[in-house]
Amino acid sequence: MATRWLVTGAAGMLGQDVLAVLKDAGIEAVALGRADLDITDPAAVRAAVEGTTVVVNCAAWTDVDGAETAEEAATAVNGTGVRVLAGACAAAGARLLQVSTDYVLPGDATEPYREDAATGPVNAYGRSKLAGEQAVAELLPQDGYVVRTAWLYGEHGANFVATMLKLAAQRDTLDVVDDQHGQPTWSYALARRLVELGQAALAGRAPAGVYHGTASGRTTWCGLAREAYRLSGLDPERIRPTTSAAFVRPAVRPAFSVLAHDRWAEAGLAPLADWREQLAEALGTPGFSALAAQARDGRAG
Repeated sequence: MATRWLVTGAAGMLGQDVLAVLKDAGIEAVALGRADLDITDPAAVRAAVEGTTVVVNCAAWTDVDGAETAEEAATAVNGTGVRVLAGACAAAGARLLQVSTDYVLPGDATEPYREDAATGPVNAYGRSKLAGEQAVAELLPQDGYVVRTAWLYGEHGANFVATMLKLAAQRDTLDVVDDQHGQPTWSYALARRLVELGQAALAGRAPAGVYHGTASGRTTWCGLAREAYRLSGLDPERIRPTTSAAFVRPAVRPAFSVLAHDRWAEAGLAPLADWREQLAEALGTPGFSALAAQARDGRAG
């Protein structure tokens, strides 16, 4: 059966990776960035979704701190916009893959959060994304897939790993938070998994609902920075541990963002690889390799 995929938010870091994976797989895809499609516009969304079999929604308000003073605007995109997309997919008979976040959870656990764990966002961004999850569950109970991810980094956008490598050329040492725990996830690895999930959904192998699209294992921001330096030929001891109290931000960050991956087995898929394995593969790509080279040239590691 011929399939036609639509990727919204296609100009972003994850959107670009999803398009690359689809191209490599020989899957026809329509790419719409923010300038091409306002996902809060019902008529425009219905026209865009018509004739598609899978929609991957990478469009989102991602300014976590900005959402604290603009929650209505964040929810318009992350909540209302997702509801509009879900409604259009329901009308068109399309599957929707909605990218969500660990921030819908309270972050106070000591064991990995299961997919059916109680939600409880601690900031405006998390509340806005939870509104999107609820819309998918309500309007697409059989064809809606929510994939929560976290600590995302990649070649095509601003992210923590790239920032750490850029700062290596400018500073001898960096203080990095060591009391927040999570799963650094390479955007390209997540993109591969989204395409695999979409294919499994079309084949009737993947039940609808929530999946956790994060790397296996766990670390802290300090641990991630040190491993990125080590793999890039820099001295990891240049990264010094500190606490969240040293970096006060408008939005509260969950202290524990480690997610369980049990549901992948229901779709016939293994959990994503360990975060160290993903990071090593990511740092071998041209963009990150160039940043690492600049870091080594800028200041001896």
